[in-house]
Amino acid sequence: MTDQPHPANPASDAPAPAAPDLFTWEFAADPYPAYAWLREHAPVHRTKLPSGVDAWLVTRYGDAKQALADGRLSKNPAHHDEPAHAKGKTGIPGERKAELMTHLLNIDPPDHTRLRRLVSKAFTPRRVAEFAPRVQELTDHLIDQFAARGSADLIHEFAFPLPIYAICDLLGVPREDQDDFRDWAGMMIRHGGGPRGGVARSVKKMRGYLAELIRKKREALPDDPTPGEDLISGLIRASDHGEHLTENEAAAMAFILLFAGFETTVNLIGNGTYALLTHPEQRHRLQRSLDAGERDLLETGVEELLRYDGPVELATWRFATEPLTIGGQDIASGDPVLVVLAAADRDPERFADPDVLDLGRRDNQHLGYGHGIHYCLGAPLARLEGQSALATLLTRLPDLRLAVDPDELRWRGGLIMRGLRTLPVEFTPVR
Repeated sequence: MTDQPHPANPASDAPAPAAPDLFTWEFAADPYPAYAWLREHAPVHRTKLPSGVDAWLVTRYGDAKQALADGRLSKNPAHHDEPAHAKGKTGIPGERKAELMTHLLNIDPPDHTRLRRLVSKAFTPRRVAEFAPRVQELTDHLIDQFAARGSADLIHEFAFPLPIYAICDLLGVPREDQDDFRDWAGMMIRHGGGPRGGVARSVKKMRGYLAELIRKKREALPDDPTPGEDLISGLIRASDHGEHLTENEAAAMAFILLFAGFETTVNLIGNGTYALLTHPEQRHRLQRSLDAGERDLLETGVEELLRYDGPVELATWRFATEPLTIGGQDIASGDPVLVVLAAADRDPERFADPDVLDLGRRDNQHLGYGHGIHYCLGAPLARLEGQSALATLLTRLPDLRLAVDPDELRWRGGLIMRGLRTLPVEFTPVR
């Protein structure tokens, strides 16, 4: 195994086959053969995205890991030569107009260093561990809603609401307001499937709500933190050498923790359940382990599901601040670069039998949550939710099965995330 880039093309007298079509509905259903072609024939590949923006796709593990940690690849859209971000073609639609740009996905050091340090104080592993009983409570409550029915759509009835309610609780959104957040998040997750401009409108509504919630919490904030203090209160209280988050920074941080923290977990639960249902030997292996009261296979299994068919297909946007070379390919200053995590995590130069799902895989330094200074801050919470969701589903609904042929399932369109639109299942009703 190596992290070194491969030669750009293997020596061969035969011409390479034609490049596969990217970003079609067929591609969305199974992008992995196309990514295998790119890794072999065009590992750093320039393509026109559905939005019309030209960008480089980085598909090999070694190149991807290098790019994710390269300081010359900026997260700030200001380094892009074209006004694509202002038109909603890069980044999250509506975030600029809603004044939500100052979050961790859009900034570089030293601002990124300062904000991440501030946020980390309010988002510690200890806080996540203390939150585990609430995650389990939410998991059981959602399953209770359909267990007696014998059927469910696991995306809309389980994978989607679980992380929304969990992150709302963690942020400190009052229970009576959480259904509004669920509606806004539903619009955001549908991407092109909702009304035109719906994502931007939802972002604007969320921004207005967060600004008012931050104002109220700031006014009512006690001098000293209380046990189990919510995350927004922690963000307001957080300081670095006496420097507090501004209102815009606090709103942007709360927004991105919600936005980045829910869809990735929706997809982790949905993709992970689907993978288990279509790999019965691995699913039964995990069930036997859970029945024996063991956790080890659950923990390695969630990491393998993140590698095998993870929730984030492409890492968020990066822009070259100067000319550079990745995998032997010259990149011009200002060019957008998208690291294809789904391709890197199936690279046979890094992972043995990469297209095989092996829940016990040990050598599994996947890139599902990124690498370097932008490694996902919410990864511990996502892992907690994923483990709780999968373990509880398999334990409470042991004969869980797909209710449709896999070919009937549809994957959501979109550039960054990978997830199912629906996941209809059946099982023996449980009262």
